[in-house]
Amino acid sequence: MVALNKGKAKKEIEFLCTSCGNTTTKWVGRCPFCGEWNSLKEHAVIPAVDGAGRGGRGLGGPVHKVVALKDVSTEDTRRLSTANTEFDRVLGGGLAPGSLVLIGGDPGIGKSTLVLTTLATMTAAGVKTLYVSGEESANQVKLRSERLNVSGSDMLLLCETGLEKIIEMAKEVKPQVLVIDSIQTVYKGDLPGTPGSASQLRECTLDLMVFAKNTGCITILIGHVTKDGQIAGPRILEHMVDTVVYFEGDRNNQYRLLRTIKNRFGATDEIGVFEMTSHGLNAVPNPSRVFLQEGVPPTPGSVVCCTLEGSRALLFETQALVNQTNFAVPQRVAAGIDPKRLTIILALLEKFGGVSVGMCDVFASIAGGIRVTDTSSDLALALAVASNHLGIPLGRQTIAIGELGLSGEVRNVSLLDQRLKEARRLGMTVAVIPSAGKLPESVGNMRVVRVGGLGEAVAWLMDQK
Repeated sequence: MVALNKGKAKKEIEFLCTSCGNTTTKWVGRCPFCGEWNSLKEHAVIPAVDGAGRGGRGLGGPVHKVVALKDVSTEDTRRLSTANTEFDRVLGGGLAPGSLVLIGGDPGIGKSTLVLTTLATMTAAGVKTLYVSGEESANQVKLRSERLNVSGSDMLLLCETGLEKIIEMAKEVKPQVLVIDSIQTVYKGDLPGTPGSASQLRECTLDLMVFAKNTGCITILIGHVTKDGQIAGPRILEHMVDTVVYFEGDRNNQYRLLRTIKNRFGATDEIGVFEMTSHGLNAVPNPSRVFLQEGVPPTPGSVVCCTLEGSRALLFETQALVNQTNFAVPQRVAAGIDPKRLTIILALLEKFGGVSVGMCDVFASIAGGIRVTDTSSDLALALAVASNHLGIPLGRQTIAIGELGLSGEVRNVSLLDQRLKEARRLGMTVAVIPSAGKLPESVGNMRVVRVGGLGEAVAWLMDQK
């Protein structure tokens, strides 16, 4: 009896955290690794039996040996351009050979559209590409390509969900770029669970990673996003891939943001801006003009600010609406802004700026649907609230940059010179900046208002009436 069961794999249960990717042998309400509540999900695992190790899945080719770092060859590591300036920017200058890229986003936001048009462009430039569709038939992909005007492309198409077949065909045709759309539909036949389960996602991604590293084939995975904004399945996928990019924005809005969350070959927090048209996604080379409304008179509650997204300085409008409340507890609503940050700034305005909004509803947002976490927008948000409450409009050519401290002081921000250079390029004529530090050389002919505290900033605003 013992001999008969020796080679069989015993089914085990473990609990995997969908937030950090770590596993435990029993369920607990709070993950012991990352502290997230109710994030442990049960899934079945099959441990390897005797002689069934993973010896063939090492990185670096079929022969594995210890080498000195100085002896490692770096030949053929030149990046491959996607011929899309915004996509290249997000990737850190193009696609690195052998890299594994994960693209996530809400359904219908443009993930498949982006990769399909990108592959068509790269194929036209002589790059061999393979598009694997696990969700659509060949006819459906053809119809979509006709709408995108790329139906005449020579890129290779495979409609398959079995991982073994996908890798087999990839080894046969030897593409330079392989796209899996989507990773949740791919499965391994020798593993339990349905496609998209934790074990299937982990093992399929691992095999694709090994394939990419050993062959140098650039592999792009498309992943769905859940209601809470995370890629469906465990976060273990983000740890395994080289680059993670997310689509942001409302799919009903024509402009989409592609943001880098992780990048082993470039800077993180880089963004690319795209415009969705009837023929696909078009790169927007000057996104600041997209988020700044031109040709309208100044209105109270709108102030221009500048944030840094990776290496890019991006101008945007901070808007605020202050109204007498009709409820027992005033509302505080923030869109694109941290609600806690808004609460702090309202308290600073009341204590140091003499602007009392305690019995008013306050609504604040970033125009254009982007989300800003840069604290350099504190001063602009405070002036927007004060401007709307006092009924004093600021000119469209006025920009405010500065971080607010809890003592009411306006603190200096990083790379102020780069921010002001972009502001001057877009026609800003007045800059409200912190008084601390040396005046940047990029000011040029802009009129500079230097403020040391929030009270000074509000006093300057009242002088504009």
